[in-house]
Amino acid sequence: MNLQAAEPGNPARIAILGAESTGKSTLAETLARRHRTLWVPEYLREFVDTTGRVPYEDDQSGIARTQRAREDACARELAGRPGALLFCDTAPLMTAVYSRFYWGRVPPDLLALEAAHDYALTLVAAPDLPWVADGLMRDSEDVRARVHATLLEVLDARGIAHVLVEGDLPQRVRQVEALLA
Repeated sequence: MNLQAAEPGNPARIAILGAESTGKSTLAETLARRHRTLWVPEYLREFVDTTGRVPYEDDQSGIARTQRAREDACARELAGRPGALLFCDTAPLMTAVYSRFYWGRVPPDLLALEAAHDYALTLVAAPDLPWVADGLMRDSEDVRARVHATLLEVLDARGIAHVLVEGDLPQRVRQVEALLA
């Protein structure tokens, strides 16, 4: 697969999307290490850890803006590196999916961020790993399955090409490496 950056000289951004407890963070960090590049951790986790609560509806747009700003900062750091990749542990589109799921709507500014889904590759982490509760952020295995279905519906409705990565971490890494080869 020949990944194209959004603009010449910028890294090719790879979005890793998925419901809770699907291994997105582990996959993003592992791929970044393998490719000696940067990855953008999920800001939502930091938000929950810092505030001690799950987000409210009014928090969603700010969470997505912060995620994208951190992504942009990492992209600037990698600018000019030929063939650079930037692995993004989630994207504003995923925040919009959660807004749809929990509140039945997406605020206009978050819709605009969702529409700007300009990644060279979109990966979806399958919900086939064991579900693990971690306190505030994870609801249940049932919610994970329903969020996954919502994500696939949104990607299909928006015509966003994506690849489902499945199995344990080594299997997922092999799947991604085959795509990047």
